[in-house]
Amino acid sequence: MGLENLQHNFLTGTLEGMVKWARASSSWGANFGLACCAIEMMASGAANHDLARFGMEVFRASPRQADVMIVAGRVSQKMAPVLRQVYDQMMEPKWVISMGVCASTGGMFNNYAIVQGVDQVVPVDVYAPGCPPAPETLIHAIVTLHQKIRLGQITRRPGEGAGLHLAEPPRPLHLGAPA
Repeated sequence: MGLENLQHNFLTGTLEGMVKWARASSSWGANFGLACCAIEMMASGAANHDLARFGMEVFRASPRQADVMIVAGRVSQKMAPVLRQVYDQMMEPKWVISMGVCASTGGMFNNYAIVQGVDQVVPVDVYAPGCPPAPETLIHAIVTLHQKIRLGQITRRPGEGAGLHLAEPPRPLHLGAPA
């Protein structure tokens, strides 16, 4: 009888298991509210739904302090580079929740101005369906993400969205200076 049959507890647990538990229990959200879904995202942080029980009581304004990006609402073509820049500024490990039909597929806005799915810009880990999804749907997506983190199903990223990387802005031209 070896130690492999022993049930793990907090004394005999693996370091990997403890890291997964800590990551899942203390994930902070970077809110990226773009439309009506953002109202439901804010409601999920209110007292009636209490995201604090999942370790997500604080939505961070700085992407460097967040590890879960919640994209709520439709993403326009002009906003896609900004979304990607915020995602690139987040520290690893980082995860993305696509909240609402507009963020996931473009919704009813099937035109040139709206990105037809945020997964074309950033890799999405969990989709929260609805128009707009209720706070309970977002909480279910958060619980699903926490489950994936604890089980280790999210260790590698298969893709990085559409590979949208921001180029350096062109240098301004000064009048009278040689080019």
